[in-house]
Amino acid sequence: MRTLELAGVQVPVIGQGTWRMGEDRSAHKREVAALRQGIELGMSFIDSAEMYAEGGAESVVGEAIAGLRDQVFLVSKVYPHNASRKGIPQACERSLRRLDTDYIDLYLLHWRGQYPLEETVEAFERLRADGKIGRWGVSNFDVDDLQELASPACATNQVLYNLEERGVEFDLLPWCQQQRMPLMAYCQIGQGGAMLAEPVLNKIAARHSVTPAQVSLAWILRQDGVIAIPKAVRPEHVQLNAQAAQLQLDAGDLAALDQLFKAPQRKQRLAMV
Repeated sequence: MRTLELAGVQVPVIGQGTWRMGEDRSAHKREVAALRQGIELGMSFIDSAEMYAEGGAESVVGEAIAGLRDQVFLVSKVYPHNASRKGIPQACERSLRRLDTDYIDLYLLHWRGQYPLEETVEAFERLRADGKIGRWGVSNFDVDDLQELASPACATNQVLYNLEERGVEFDLLPWCQQQRMPLMAYCQIGQGGAMLAEPVLNKIAARHSVTPAQVSLAWILRQDGVIAIPKAVRPEHVQLNAQAAQLQLDAGDLAALDQLFKAPQRKQRLAMV
């Protein structure tokens, strides 16, 4: 598995997302098994959030990493309404209990809210000093937000990025690359799966004997400093995600995708879900 440096650690370029995990008790064992399988395949980077199933996803992760904590780079996110001087340490403690660990490698502000960034950063830095988190970062921040934050301690920015939503390529991604701040991409295959039915995408996939989803992941990873965090529950899906890191798209593939999914020619509002 290819890696890149994030928060001073080499992490795989494809990790595992957990959005919508923990919502259905009947799927609990499958979700735990999928995450453990992913770790075995080298996808030891796991992303979660207190928002996902209101802590349910973190509980799934906690069970999945039992006995494997030292092998995993663990990410979670705090709600904006908890991102105060008092609220962040309390939220972090709740996440730590659900994750059944004593530290989180990377703790993110899920999106901007009512509290001043200075207050949130102060709380993050206190957690870092106390050994509760390794590093901190943000999610759903645009360039102006990052410039206002103006902190070299911010390790990453997690944003929506896929073939259909390329707005970050105009200014946000180049800015992050210039700052050597890795970008974490979520919703890599779009919303609802319609994108995967595109004939051009399927033609490229067939030529490489892969799936359209794997092409979509490989397309994201063509960029330097980008990490993808797809979610999977079915064993075959987990396997395909891990294999996508090895797929190299050629110039013809990229040109065909650029023709279908246009690169941004102007600043766009940051997309998020």
